[in-house]
Amino acid sequence: MEGEIAMEKKKMKVLIIGGVATGPKAAARLRRLNPEAEITIIERGKILSYAGCGMPYYVSGDVLDCQSLSSTSAGVLRDSVFFRNVKDVNVLDRTLARSIDRKNRTVDIVNVETGESDVLPYDKLVLATGGQPIALPIEGAGLNKVFRLYQPEDAIAMREVVAAGNPRTAVIIGGGMIGVEMAEALTRLGLHVKIAEMMPHILPGLFDGEVAAYLTRYIRSQGVDVLTGSRVTEILGDDEGNVTKVITPCAEIPSDIVLIAIGVRPNTKLAQEAGLEIGKTGGIVVNEYLQTSDPDIYAGGDCVENVHLITAEKVFVPLGSTANRHGRVIANNIMGYKEKFKGVLGTGVVKVFDYNVGKTGLTECQAREAGFDAVTTLCPATDNAHYYPTHKPVLLKLIADRKTKKILGLQAVGFGETVKRVDVIATALSFGATVDDLPGLDLGYAPPYSTAVDISAHAANILRNKIEGIAKALTPMQVKGKIDRDEDFIWLDVRTPAEYKKERIEDPRVKLIPLGMFRQRLNELPRDKEIITFCKLSLRGYEAQRILDGEGYPDVKFMDGGLEAWPYGVAGDAASKPSHQESSIRLRAA
Repeated sequence: MEGEIAMEKKKMKVLIIGGVATGPKAAARLRRLNPEAEITIIERGKILSYAGCGMPYYVSGDVLDCQSLSSTSAGVLRDSVFFRNVKDVNVLDRTLARSIDRKNRTVDIVNVETGESDVLPYDKLVLATGGQPIALPIEGAGLNKVFRLYQPEDAIAMREVVAAGNPRTAVIIGGGMIGVEMAEALTRLGLHVKIAEMMPHILPGLFDGEVAAYLTRYIRSQGVDVLTGSRVTEILGDDEGNVTKVITPCAEIPSDIVLIAIGVRPNTKLAQEAGLEIGKTGGIVVNEYLQTSDPDIYAGGDCVENVHLITAEKVFVPLGSTANRHGRVIANNIMGYKEKFKGVLGTGVVKVFDYNVGKTGLTECQAREAGFDAVTTLCPATDNAHYYPTHKPVLLKLIADRKTKKILGLQAVGFGETVKRVDVIATALSFGATVDDLPGLDLGYAPPYSTAVDISAHAANILRNKIEGIAKALTPMQVKGKIDRDEDFIWLDVRTPAEYKKERIEDPRVKLIPLGMFRQRLNELPRDKEIITFCKLSLRGYEAQRILDGEGYPDVKFMDGGLEAWPYGVAGDAASKPSHQESSIRLRAA
């Protein structure tokens, strides 16, 4: 190995096409490994090495200066001068790579401002061409004040329009991660925002329906209209070319500005024209060392497809975190350090107003499509000890395979610390952990930080009970389906009378018997009907199910997630009031 690396430490020529994430990361690592290499970055845009994920926070005003998104933590701008003086890397910005001659190992380039062209030789080539926004093929997509959030210039233009034009309404087309982030950003700027998502629920790549419904209820409480199943067919404008309306099959939505955020696809034009292999996802095919079908050409970031660590299938998951990891792996392999990139889990986290939202691994829908016998639980809890004053609610959905007990994925949402749990499960997934393994992890505990049994372990224990046939549950959506079909069952509320008065589901099937009086009042429950028990968080509902099982009742289940996970609205004293966490947040804001 040392001999191989030593031989590579010559004055090799490395060309990197793309200067945002993978490219600069590869260049910086290459320079540390090889002081003699000639490293050149070719970047079509003006701004280098910028944090694209920070753009919504610039629009909202949390980030005051857009230039900080392309600066170091010490405040130094990562421009061409920085790369030349600090990294000894030559940067050709505002330069387009037009074609690759693989036989002669050259790249044809042109300066997009001057028209000056050149041909650059390479020993190793890195493609970091990223993704490109998916175009919305409808009339009006090119009107004034119709934005995409792809480059810092887009964020700057949107913020300037909001500041100068005093718009009052905005429509965001697409309810993915950028869409929900920008809903918060524009709401905070005083606009009335509507999200139009063509799929049945928001964040369709991250969440299953019941978790998305839980989040949607909260987003609507913040004044954002969420329109799901709403495909935009046209955007209308006035005589001056400014947007005025968004059209769906069901509505005409007035709008002063529009953001199109329907995702990105791999930017592979250069690779395709060079004859490199393109995969079924549309991304460049790379091996475990991130080499393309040409061993002298590497590729990483949003232009490539990855392997999913659970399914072993090829996937396109464009994330800045993955792009940066790719850059280091590419540099190591160019220098002979033979590092494998094993794959991705699709881990993503996002801030939605004051909710912390995240996912790793497979959703239940994805797990079933992949052939797993998925077993799931909805687990509402507090992120730290319930008696500690900073505790906040979270909702976890944990998914595992019934046969192998292997954990398959997690979805998490709430005011509390969810990202910690996403990271715990992402780590567990990376090592093939089962629901039996998770409760045995020696996780940190103190009342300000967690519960004695962390909620991720608690969720795993519920799944163990389900797999063993001890816990039998229906999701809130399954219960709602029974109601919609007018099925006959007893919906047994085992909370206290005070809880019932404060917050309740009004349905003729509901019967209140507090758990403390349960054994004394069993004679009130018929044995020839299905019984579905529930409480606030589902623990007492589960206990009631076990009591009834022990008494020989033949058809008993509890409602998974309890009233906390019920997204369809409730009645009672607290029904129209914000939660404790919402109240405290509004008071702080005031």
